Amino acid sequence: MGITNEGLILACSAIGAGLALIAGIGPGIGQGIAAGYAASAVGRNPGAKSDITSTMLLGQAVAFGLYIYIIQERDSRKEAKPWEEYLIWICS
Repeated sequence: MGITNEGLILACSAIGAGLALIAGIGPGIGQGIAAGYAASAVGRNPGAKSDITSTMLLGQAVAFGLYIYIIQERDSRKEAKPWEEYLIWICS
């Protein structure tokens, strides 16, 4: 009993979806860590609150931009049915 081309593509799609899920969790964890360290830094040096907050917000904006890019790529891959047909043609 062998693996069909369609089965291989479905398995690889499932692996890719799992990796996209992990990649989507990463920016959220990073934003939480950044906010925690910023709060700690403000507690140690309240005079630098505006500098710390602006730097933290810039970093969180970059992380959120990465998250939006990951979600957009994941959704565009879901719609890419011609890729499956192309891969089936190559594997044949």
